[in-house]
Amino acid sequence: MSFLRLFFTLFLSVLCLSGIYLTEALKGSGFSFELIHRDSPKSPFYNLKETPFERLRNATRRSFKHANRFDRKSLSNLSAAGDQADIISDGGEYLMNISIGTPPFPILAIADTGSDLIWTQCKPCIFCYMQQAPLFDPQNSYTYKDVSCYSGQCASLESSVCLAWFGHDSCLYSVSYGDGSFSNGKLGTDTITVSSTNGSAVPLPNIVFGCGHNDLGTFDAKATGIVGLGGGDNSLISQMGDSIDGKFSYCLVPIVSSNNDSISSKINFGSNAVVSGSGVVSTPLVAKDPETYYLLTLKAISVGNKSIPFLGSSFGTTEGNIVIDSGTTLALMPQEFNSRLVLEVSKSIDAAPVQDPEGTFDLCYIADSNFEPPVITVHFSGADVKLSSLNTFVPVSEKVVCFTFKGVEGSAIYGNLVQANFLIGYDTQKQIVSFKPIDCANE
Repeated sequence: MSFLRLFFTLFLSVLCLSGIYLTEALKGSGFSFELIHRDSPKSPFYNLKETPFERLRNATRRSFKHANRFDRKSLSNLSAAGDQADIISDGGEYLMNISIGTPPFPILAIADTGSDLIWTQCKPCIFCYMQQAPLFDPQNSYTYKDVSCYSGQCASLESSVCLAWFGHDSCLYSVSYGDGSFSNGKLGTDTITVSSTNGSAVPLPNIVFGCGHNDLGTFDAKATGIVGLGGGDNSLISQMGDSIDGKFSYCLVPIVSSNNDSISSKINFGSNAVVSGSGVVSTPLVAKDPETYYLLTLKAISVGNKSIPFLGSSFGTTEGNIVIDSGTTLALMPQEFNSRLVLEVSKSIDAAPVQDPEGTFDLCYIADSNFEPPVITVHFSGADVKLSSLNTFVPVSEKVVCFTFKGVEGSAIYGNLVQANFLIGYDTQKQIVSFKPIDCANE
């Protein structure tokens, strides 16, 4: 055996052992890292020439595209079309810096609580969208392995093909999106490394991901993949599983506050993700098919002392009737319910509404010293979440503020504007979501 081969053999042995010890070490501990809003100065999508109001407008436009994934007709066709058939490819609002392989290869990926599979473009990539950053080459990673098409990991994908020849086999994946975009490639495992907010690198061994070799559509050249944070088997959350006790949380800094432009939001795992203390309320997570989406039960929304019962959405009339999603900007509600909500809010404000010049928002007012929005409380099953005025009205110009709840056809989505300045914790083992009001910029 040559010295070089012996070195690599010893190196891989140490690495495998360190991965085992790491997984054990993560149990009972925790870590956190940055969630970068795509319109913040830390993002490659940042446009210095845009005003904060223009960035908010752009985010709301993306919000409607992003929400198409949750169309109930689309959900019923998932089994025929693949496990992520109706996700808009570039609709995510937050980015994550991760690395894949050994040595670590940096990836800037869209963090998506509404999808599962982690994937990035890989060499060789003949039929791929143009990407500014270099492509990941699995042959350069000492820890990369193909996933066998006979494995449970391959079987868990609804859209996969087995490719076997001369004693070798590979699991080929295919994901398509509602706008016609798609990613096809080979399923593999490798070490994914994340940079913790305390400065340390946290390697996560043997994570299943897609190595895209045929990826076309509306993907942006500045992003290099997607990190699925949904509830399905192949998401990053599910794959970390017991090592984080099924716990993650995030604290979203308000995107409309100019003082917070350079402050990133955070996502926490394991013990760091525990939401406790004064003011915490919790509501059950409701399991439905597909498992990707985090569904809650909305009972009513109160405007002051006036309660408006929620009669249901395209997800159903009782349990699991609303999705909580960090990739959608607005709080989207069925049209009839939102009309009643808007009516009660307008009754409680001593001012005349004004038209939104672009027709996006359902209710707007002149922002002056006399404007005083009502207290709005969202009543989930077992949890009353009291929103601040920052959650319910956002500035869309120098003089106009608009209501963050928007009427749409059928859907109910609890978007990121109403989640801002709450520490929101997901416990996938106990099947609960917890809310704690907090200043996320100082968390």
